[in-house]
Amino acid sequence: MEPPNHPIDRSRGRARGLAAVLATVLATATAVSAGLAMPAQAASTLKASAEAKGRYFGTALTRGDLGISAEVNLAAAQFDMVTPGNEMKWDATEPSRGSFNFGSGDQIVSFAQSHGMRVRGHNLVWHAQLPSWVSSLPLNQVQGVMENHITTEATHYKGKVYAWDVINEPYNEDGTLRQDVFYKAMGADYIANALRAAHAADPDAKLYINDYNIEGTNAKSNALYSLAQSLLSRGVPLHGIGFESHFIVGQIPSSLQANMQRFANLGLDVAITELDDRIPMPADSSELQQQGTDYGKVVNACLAVARCVGVSQWGVDDGHSWIPGTFPGYGAPMMWDSGYQPKPAYTAALNALNSVPDTSPSPTPPTSPSPTPPTSPSPSPTPPVTGACTATLTTVNSWPGGFQSEVTVRAGGSAVNGWTVKWTWPGGQTISSLWNGTQSVSGSSVTVRNAAYNGSVAAGASTTFGFTANGAAATPALTCTSP
Repeated sequence: MEPPNHPIDRSRGRARGLAAVLATVLATATAVSAGLAMPAQAASTLKASAEAKGRYFGTALTRGDLGISAEVNLAAAQFDMVTPGNEMKWDATEPSRGSFNFGSGDQIVSFAQSHGMRVRGHNLVWHAQLPSWVSSLPLNQVQGVMENHITTEATHYKGKVYAWDVINEPYNEDGTLRQDVFYKAMGADYIANALRAAHAADPDAKLYINDYNIEGTNAKSNALYSLAQSLLSRGVPLHGIGFESHFIVGQIPSSLQANMQRFANLGLDVAITELDDRIPMPADSSELQQQGTDYGKVVNACLAVARCVGVSQWGVDDGHSWIPGTFPGYGAPMMWDSGYQPKPAYTAALNALNSVPDTSPSPTPPTSPSPTPPTSPSPSPTPPVTGACTATLTTVNSWPGGFQSEVTVRAGGSAVNGWTVKWTWPGGQTISSLWNGTQSVSGSSVTVRNAAYNGSVAAGASTTFGFTANGAAATPALTCTSP
């Protein structure tokens, strides 16, 4: 089960403003080792290691954090992206209609610029931390107010923000859109309207939809996937999906990598935007080691998806995390403890960044196959070659009454320009949704042809399509042909 999260004010307590010696915090990886040796010549900071892989590694800061020298010095040393925790949200930037205040957000941006860090804008439209005057508007005024807010804020930060979380947390857990004031006024079109307004105000910024509990394959992530497909088909300027990733220790979803990959296959960037991994308190050594394993899994999943642009932790240290105040009985979610000492999670994240030698983009890196639950069938045997390509099916995830699969289409000794994959279901299975291909069905026989953008495959290279299906998980024999 995906861990719950509550979309509330993520202001972080300041009760434990601890002073620690920065030199201790910035020790080399051997000083933070949890028994994992670092590769020779490895970078010794998260940001340097991430940049070597074409990614970023970020954090979230609030205006209050800027007054804690040990925290901001650590942030500047380790991270190259900053997300304002609260300072760009609607209640901070337009507390009363038409009265804008960007002072707090400007302080975060100034800090980032002075330390060579980029900024993720967070956020423009959200049902929470929304001034009551917005929710009280006559519905025929909501669209104009929303678009004015987006235009004013995005214009103010034009050229200073790498990406915007334009829409934040739009979905309920069952995959339905929240019935907030924006939905009530415009229906689902509020999302497209907001994205268009943000793009008009800042055409160079990457525009994201950001949500929690979408990290694995479930009703919520499936609904967002369908929305992304629809928006892209309509030419709406959507550039990325943010996976918040507020996890409970030991509960990283097995389908994280495959789920990010299917969004990437739409041509979207993906990012881990608000990572933390909370532990029932008091945390013991085994839980801290498991937390390290969790952080390593998340970083490796990002590295395995070519369009995963980076990872951001939601904060810096345990002492200033939002978790204890929101989830009583839980804490210690960060890579550094409340004394700014690195934990096994830091070592694991750094080692993961430094241990992947291949930096060339590859949608399906050979060293990081898509995760498969233990009970899922193994990949089907290599099918007979009936043309210039082969196709292999892997079950990515399964649940009572349904499953998700990915098919890898690989060219042989020469390039292919167009491909067709066929199979016959053994037990009444039916496809409920399919991406990166077009399907036709006749009884139990299925034919999938390439989409307009993935029919050309270089010799020896591959592309993928995927689907969710009803029925028991199955791995039928596939045939692949090319004209």
